[in-house]
Amino acid sequence: MTTSARDAYRAGADAAVDLVTSHTVARAWHDPSVLDGMSVGELAAHLSRSVLQVEWYLDGPLDADAPLVDAADYYADLTGTTDPSSTLNTGVRARSTETAAQGVEGLTAEASAALDRLRVRLPQEPTDRRMTVRHQGRTLLLDEYLRTRCVELAVHTEDLALSLGSDVRAPAVTTATAVDVLLAAARRRNGDTAVMHALARRERDDDDALRVL
Repeated sequence: MTTSARDAYRAGADAAVDLVTSHTVARAWHDPSVLDGMSVGELAAHLSRSVLQVEWYLDGPLDADAPLVDAADYYADLTGTTDPSSTLNTGVRARSTETAAQGVEGLTAEASAALDRLRVRLPQEPTDRRMTVRHQGRTLLLDEYLRTRCVELAVHTEDLALSLGSDVRAPAVTTATAVDVLLAAARRRNGDTAVMHALARRERDDDDALRVL
């Protein structure tokens, strides 16, 4: 049976918030993380935003002029993903720093409360529910946006866990959804021949075709 985007998201969000609200994160809050330029606290804030932003964008305005994209296009269209000084990455760090500025107690309380509300709210949202990601100016169906959050939850739960010396990882259903999205994004960005080379003929993988983020 196929796991729904909402179930995969909820499983990943539960694991992420459990880690963010752990005493281990609180003790290491100001320590450097495995991501250059981000402390453990800032990385925890970035991970938490995959819970907070769902609620923010559900409650935010819908931009009628923003293009409707799916999860694969959301990532395939990103530029500057591997450049730490790119507009994309400097924006991520700035938003993470802003969210972390409330401190560990404020962040853990905000993330926990948002997740509690989403557990009730998400099953009630219709399948055609749309939401606009304001800082990117694109609109997605709710379930497609949740699939993008599965990518963030899977990737950054591992990042935060490695920063803490923890073996916590995102649930398998969340990671599987993340892989599906990233593979689809790689195919759209680079084409199937390049992706085939990356998977089966690495000596011909001239474009690092599987690298999306």
